[in-house]
Amino acid sequence: MRGSGRVRDGEEARAAAESAAEPLDLVGVGIGPFNLSLAALGDGVPGLRCAFYEQRPAFRWHPGLLIEGATLQVPFLADLVTLADPASPWSFLRFLRERERLFPFYFAERFHIERAEYDAYCRWVSEGVPGLHFGHQVDAVRWNAEQALFEVDFTQLDAHGEAEALGRSYARNVVLGVGTAPYVPQALRPLAEAPSVPVYHSSEYLEHREELLAAGHVTVIGSGQSGAEVFLDLLRRRPVGRERLRWLTRSGAFAPMEYSKLGLEHFTPDYTRYFHGLSERVRDGLLPRQWQLHKAVDAETLAAVHDELYRRTQALNDGDGDGGGWPDAVLTPGVRVRTAGRGGRSGLELHVEHTEQEERGVLTTDAVVLATGYTERATDGMLAALHPYLRRDGSDRPLVDEEYRLVLDRAVTGAVFVQNAERHTHGVGAPDLGLAAHRSAVILNAVTGRESYPLPRRTAFTRFGLREERSGAAGAAGPAGRSATVGV
Repeated sequence: MRGSGRVRDGEEARAAAESAAEPLDLVGVGIGPFNLSLAALGDGVPGLRCAFYEQRPAFRWHPGLLIEGATLQVPFLADLVTLADPASPWSFLRFLRERERLFPFYFAERFHIERAEYDAYCRWVSEGVPGLHFGHQVDAVRWNAEQALFEVDFTQLDAHGEAEALGRSYARNVVLGVGTAPYVPQALRPLAEAPSVPVYHSSEYLEHREELLAAGHVTVIGSGQSGAEVFLDLLRRRPVGRERLRWLTRSGAFAPMEYSKLGLEHFTPDYTRYFHGLSERVRDGLLPRQWQLHKAVDAETLAAVHDELYRRTQALNDGDGDGGGWPDAVLTPGVRVRTAGRGGRSGLELHVEHTEQEERGVLTTDAVVLATGYTERATDGMLAALHPYLRRDGSDRPLVDEEYRLVLDRAVTGAVFVQNAERHTHGVGAPDLGLAAHRSAVILNAVTGRESYPLPRRTAFTRFGLREERSGAAGAAGPAGRSATVGV
């Protein structure tokens, strides 16, 4: 037996037998906002038996980026449940009422809430919804053909993250919501992985903010929302005229997010359905061109950066600073970091290339913040036993059907659903919080085999193709021979 040995073989076997005798309808791997949404809506389905496992000891949402005043880029209605079930007891407005803050929120007239408040709301849900198991690391997911069930092996962890006990659950369906991991470009990985070198991903920003404020010169790399928020926060906290900040990005401009009302219709179920119906070649060509829908910066944040820089020019020209008429902050788009290394006197050297000027140079700095985004977490080890059953596209990526199921061999009669791992099949809305509740409802409808949550037939004024796309909102059943329904 693996692990600490605290669970006796006989007890483990007996627990496994009891679990197999009464299997779960759904097991969730990971408890981020998307699986938390699924658990919250699942709590409203009578008779549904679920369990969700998360290796972290408690829910936290991007704690390194809960910068004071930073807001979500989606309205508060895009909480975990409201866009599928406005009457749910797990809505953001219910959270405010429970905290006796509903009237202050009403008078504040805020459509976009702060990230820290969203994190507090999610933690409130995670502490109340049943069936959530933190401190549980899922090790493997296998298909048991004899029992026609998934076996989900997990390790229970103690407060220090050490193995404490082993367990196994049996389920008819599994949903993967393992989230994303910080992405560090290859050129900067040696520095980011070296001990005592001040190169940090933006996901760790608050943890290292004081160190960054004490550094002589700081470079922020990346032009998305996180990069803008980190740059703005550092700018506001460093002395006028002695900012010593640089902001670099590969993009050709510090561009605003596409936030027009019709542009936002790319984050509707209608567009998701349209995108899924396109060929693989067309989808792969579309995604890079849609970067301003999700990789750019909120216009208000860009305005705040400009306002702060302008305010500092006023202070410097009024003689309050000890520099010239411009703050010591350099913003340069169109720059690619080729390599990086240590420089003289413990500094860092960034070997860069300006793509439009076709020039190369070396920039020195004392610390670097990498606002370089995130990448999907690997599940190869956990799903190794399912690899022979997986169907893949021409780029060796898992195929995902319209209802968020991995396309598996017909020998597997259960379903494995994915959350935020299907951008290549479902488009830019895959990681968007605004589609969380709708996707959860689609998955629950597929799992239960009925319309547990009625979903809208139409969600956008735009018709994205010449023909009207078939609505699969109900999600009542899978393809022929691949039913994912259960009796609950």
